[in-house]
Amino acid sequence: MPADDPLFDRRLVLPGSPTDCWIVLTYRLPAQTRPQRPLLRLLRSAGRRDSCVLPGAALGVARWLGYLPRDCEGIEIAAEPGFLLERVGLRGSASVSVEALMKRPGRALAALRARLSRDERRWRDSLRGACAVTPVRRYPAWKASRLRPAVPSAATGGARIRLVLPADRARADAVARSVASLRAQTYRNWSLLLAWTDGTVPPKSGEADPRVHSTAWDATASLPDLCADADLFGLLRPGDVLSPEALALLAETFRNETPDLAYADEETGGRNPLPRLKPDWSPDFALAAGYVGAPALVSRAFLASLNVGAAASPGERALAFDLAICAATRVAHIPRILCRRETVAPDAARRAPHLDRHLRASGSPARAALRDGVLDLHWPRPAPAPLVSLIVPSRDRLDLIARVTEGVLTGTDYPALQLVIVDNGSTDPAVLALYDRLRADARVRIEPYPQPFNFSAMVNAGARAARGEVLVLLNNDVAVLRPGWLDALVAQAVRPEVGAVGAKLLYADGRLQHAGVVVGLGGEAGHILRRRPGATAGHLGRLRIAHEVSGVTAACLAVTREKYAAVGGFDEDTFAIDFNDIDFCLRLGARGWKTVWTPQAELSHLESVSRGRPVGAARERFEREAAAFTERWRSCIRHDPFYHPALSLTTFGEELE
Repeated sequence: MPADDPLFDRRLVLPGSPTDCWIVLTYRLPAQTRPQRPLLRLLRSAGRRDSCVLPGAALGVARWLGYLPRDCEGIEIAAEPGFLLERVGLRGSASVSVEALMKRPGRALAALRARLSRDERRWRDSLRGACAVTPVRRYPAWKASRLRPAVPSAATGGARIRLVLPADRARADAVARSVASLRAQTYRNWSLLLAWTDGTVPPKSGEADPRVHSTAWDATASLPDLCADADLFGLLRPGDVLSPEALALLAETFRNETPDLAYADEETGGRNPLPRLKPDWSPDFALAAGYVGAPALVSRAFLASLNVGAAASPGERALAFDLAICAATRVAHIPRILCRRETVAPDAARRAPHLDRHLRASGSPARAALRDGVLDLHWPRPAPAPLVSLIVPSRDRLDLIARVTEGVLTGTDYPALQLVIVDNGSTDPAVLALYDRLRADARVRIEPYPQPFNFSAMVNAGARAARGEVLVLLNNDVAVLRPGWLDALVAQAVRPEVGAVGAKLLYADGRLQHAGVVVGLGGEAGHILRRRPGATAGHLGRLRIAHEVSGVTAACLAVTREKYAAVGGFDEDTFAIDFNDIDFCLRLGARGWKTVWTPQAELSHLESVSRGRPVGAARERFEREAAAFTERWRSCIRHDPFYHPALSLTTFGEELE
């Protein structure tokens, strides 16, 4: 039934108004809507409101498991048009606990500890993480319960689509599977050019589809020539099997918008496929990793603008096309699995020279860098090196401040730096003596901040005292591991299109502490893959490559002074302690500057060792700042563009929900 709130415009009424139990929602989300996750709000006694972000649908249907507390007085839902509840079920806490114990005993025990300590949120999330979250390796079973065909608005008419499939006769069976999937498309206005690379063209059969044309591979034909008079163009590989609605959904995207490029998600493998859940447009990642894959279509006008010359082989042509489309500025991503592809191991060594030629031809200062079999973009440090001011808020703790200052001043090989220590009233004689010694170094400035602790205000004070063209915010509990870390940050930060840059941070035991922040993870924002092994590759291998993210931690954050000032620095009134760094990154993003995380800057971080966990009044302050963050950035919480909506926000690993 409808509700009065303009955002939470649906109210779910359950017979008998059950509480102290778990609810299971199964719902449809149309592929044509914006990829905004639905929101569910629990109305509790004394005016409390608890909001939960629900998963998106990669296959047509999504499921969510949530707890209805004893004082639950109502349930409201915010969702895009087309949201449809298929089923509502109820479960008891004992049933959920038993399932958690069977699936993930560690999480079940964590839930029990939280229950005994009366921590409802941790108890709830531990059980949800055990019962409602599926590891990617179990994708086939997850898919079986969620697959529903989409219903595009039109099956005929509209844009003319030309697909090109180069193949040799040895792959005839794979080609037949691809052609069969095209004939099963709900969208009819397509044509396929089969380009046989071995020079032999099979004779037409009496039942041949007039939309399928066979010819010998022509290495001299341009992509616009191959597109002919079609409006949209795409390349396929032998064995690509499109979902019946794939072309209709892609064509509809071009009808509703005017993108250069539109792409959707895919799965790879045979009997036990795995999903490739892609981010929204991430051009740095696309250049290095070529994640776009299939299905993907480009507009005829954009195709004509691409500089993709002749190629001796279809593979070379496909590589050139894959790199050229990274010039797209208007890109649409349909977060839905619409294609199955054969698994092809990425060949970074083969891609590297093509990437390097593409970068040179496009006038980019970046170059292809192949390190340990991983391809990434290398951005050069400007010459001469700009002055970098490293801002370190601190108070006492000789062990921490001595380590970080030594790492900056003697363990970093950057030639032009200033160290600004913003001291919040240190009284330890050993720390004060260290400051006296540091003042003898012309590169060091000690900036007093005698007011009550306000991290954002301390950062802003440091920025005012800094002389550098580039500012690097650095926690006092960070340790330098390699001398070249600052080069990697500065090279990214001075790019005109980049705002904040973050580093790869490791716990003392080598596990991941920071590999980028996902907005919405854990409720408001969280560190992806926290506590995983330091060498974790991440979904699509993205933790091996510098790539776009929504936010990075101020434990190590680089930004130019100009961009810092343009957004007013950190918001010291609203976010004194928490969420200030992510709010800062999102405000940079709102001004058109993207945030980048790079694994080339690697440091050690003893997360919050100098502050501890908030309790009492500090916990109340945290809740206020969390509520303010949610209010300001609700749309980002509902959809982090670099984290697929079908991935879980409950756990900190890239798992399915």
